[in-house]
Amino acid sequence: MMHGWRLAWQLARRFRRGRERSRFLSFISASSTVGIALGCAVFIAGLSVMNGFADVLQQRFLKLVPHIEFTAVEGHLQYPEAIFELAAEHPEVVSARPVIRTQGLVQKGREFVGVQLTGVDPMREHAIQDYMSPASWQALEQEGAIILGADLAQRLELSQGDKLTLVVASEEGFQAPKRQTLTLAGTFKFGGQVDHQLGYVNLTTARELTGLEHGISGVELEVSALFAAERIANEIGYQLRDYVYLDHWMRAQGHLYRDIQMVRTVMYLVLILVLAVACFNIVSTLVMTVQEKQRHIGVLRTMGMRGSGLVKIFVLQGLQNGLLGVSFGAVAGILLSWNLPTLLALLESLTGNTLLASDVYFVDRIPVQLHALDVVWVCAVALVLSLLATLYPAWQATRVEVVKAISA
Repeated sequence: MMHGWRLAWQLARRFRRGRERSRFLSFISASSTVGIALGCAVFIAGLSVMNGFADVLQQRFLKLVPHIEFTAVEGHLQYPEAIFELAAEHPEVVSARPVIRTQGLVQKGREFVGVQLTGVDPMREHAIQDYMSPASWQALEQEGAIILGADLAQRLELSQGDKLTLVVASEEGFQAPKRQTLTLAGTFKFGGQVDHQLGYVNLTTARELTGLEHGISGVELEVSALFAAERIANEIGYQLRDYVYLDHWMRAQGHLYRDIQMVRTVMYLVLILVLAVACFNIVSTLVMTVQEKQRHIGVLRTMGMRGSGLVKIFVLQGLQNGLLGVSFGAVAGILLSWNLPTLLALLESLTGNTLLASDVYFVDRIPVQLHALDVVWVCAVALVLSLLATLYPAWQATRVEVVKAISA
């Protein structure tokens, strides 16, 4: 059995490299190999970029977005300790933090800029700490201190220690808005619109701004399983005595993840179509090879080779083109993925254009993360399509009439 496959492999190799092959046939054969290689390389790099964006979304952006949040329907939570107890008992909850949220306008001179304020407990760890100096976070413990995004502070021409006026709408009817003078304790630099919109104060200052006499208006939960956030929120929310708004990140920011997954799915479909087009060249190559090698086929049949042996020869010939293209494509795709950030940075420096504006997106470089499974998947699809492309020409080879082939 092994001897038959070894002989078929050697004959397929000779057919593919035969000196008597026409230049056009050699060109078609080479183009099929190059097409498969380019398809594999481009899609390995493309999937790596998708992986990079998905990883940045999970590991960075979702640090600032509450995985789960329970917010009082009106006023403050009556039994916040129940949420903390249930969160501590749940095995998939990492931490729970008290928050008070409100919106306001920062006034500097005649200019007003909207800001989303979050009241936090500086004694508890928060993801925003990683994007500011430790001194700024400690200064937030002082009453009347506020931390703004770096771009927002720059727009208002504020620096650390400056005074600013915050205007917050009254929670009770159509009363005049509240005005409070705060001190800028520091700034944070996260990237994107976050730096233009968010501000942080301590819980005491947040109570004064919102009119809460005591307590908190919400609790944020951080979970270990991001995609189980909805289930965890329901498990805890249905046990609460408070009437709360139940929210999770998939509802608020899930469209980002769904967009990435949709693009990934489209890329898989395009991958199959592009490789299918490249593999059509294998069909053309083998059909022309069958026509060109009719005399050789006739000689092999008279020497006792069966139709199954001819099928093996032409299937292996097509697979050799596929294997060569997949090998070059996989190596090129891996190297391209590893060096893509450097190449794009070089392109930006040459053109003077920024691909990802830091004031719009929360990343300023194309993130890349290469997964071995994606490489295996792309290579497997290419090889399967290469195999399918060989079946019809191989079957045609078995239908060559021996007498006409030899006498031709």
